[in-house]
Amino acid sequence: MKAAIIIFSDPKNGGEEALGRLFNGLAAAYDFKQRGTEVAIYFQGTGTRWAGVVGNPSHPVHALYQAVADTVAGVSCGCADVFGAREDAEKNGFELVTDNSVPGTSGLPSIAQLAADGYAIYSF
Repeated sequence: MKAAIIIFSDPKNGGEEALGRLFNGLAAAYDFKQRGTEVAIYFQGTGTRWAGVVGNPSHPVHALYQAVADTVAGVSCGCADVFGAREDAEKNGFELVTDNSVPGTSGLPSIAQLAADGYAIYSF
């Protein structure tokens, strides 16, 4: 089994719910990682804005993020462009994922390819 965790929650507008969704997504990734399951985290949609937040040592999820940072596959490039997160993603060393060449965008992660590669897909 392989797991793809996709974070959609918005740190800008989501308040506690967005933080809870991020926390639970990262906790799921941590659980999979601890069990030796291959896991990949993607930040997509407004979730790309987390690229400018999770690296902050004073943020409540920072320690958990650090524990799973090696499993982050990247940030949706097209979504980062649309939601103003590309600069933070690049500045903080996130890979911009462009596997799915959606017309009118710079590309997004390919959910279809993840499924074809045997990943179970979980969204938060």
